[in-house]
Amino acid sequence: MKRAHIVYAHPEPNSFVAAMRDMTKEALEKDGWQTSVTDLQAINFSAVASAADFGVRSREDYLVYPLEQRHAWQNQTIDPQIAAEVEAVRNADLLVLVFPIFWYSVPAQLKGWIDRVFLSGVFYGGMRVYDQGGMRGKRAMIVASLGGRDYMFGPDSIHGDLKDMLKHLLQGTLGYVGYSVHEPFFAYHVPYVDNTERTGMLMKLFHAVENIDSRPVLPMPSLDDFDDQFRPKVAQTSST
Repeated sequence: MKRAHIVYAHPEPNSFVAAMRDMTKEALEKDGWQTSVTDLQAINFSAVASAADFGVRSREDYLVYPLEQRHAWQNQTIDPQIAAEVEAVRNADLLVLVFPIFWYSVPAQLKGWIDRVFLSGVFYGGMRVYDQGGMRGKRAMIVASLGGRDYMFGPDSIHGDLKDMLKHLLQGTLGYVGYSVHEPFFAYHVPYVDNTERTGMLMKLFHAVENIDSRPVLPMPSLDDFDDQFRPKVAQTSST
């Protein structure tokens, strides 16, 4: 059975984002997926990456966080809450992040989840990035709400393209560790519309997730186009 893991970040349990989480889960299950959910607020997940994440350190005098991630994972001394999240993500064929957009980014708790769960050596490392990353063969999608109107975002709009603003997440995080990243779903102007419009957005989300297998995937770099120092092969060819 296909497995999907949903990570939800919002401070209000009765929020529209919570409704998007539930709708995402319902649509996936209708399509035959087995689902699991992490509610970051409910489990009081810490956003702070620190030395406390590791039981036995490889180096006590100086903290190199990614190296300690590798050491703690290999020696099974990482924080149990982190370990549980890593396993949930590794066991899933699809990762869905559901959140409100704060300052063109994710809420701090979700950023901290990424920092602490996307372990060096497991998700990425050295040449194990993009289509060679630890999550290659798996898929990811973001489902997000925001207060702005849809016409405020785009090539000639006041704010510019929203996907460009979220490149740090779509490419620099999800794509970087190897995920095939589906076109995101955005719910616009959420705090200011009535329940009829919100219901309509939820139904659009249901349809998008139910048909995720045919949803477009964003272009990502391929290591086939770069040498072992990440220099573009095309540039090298043209200069010779």
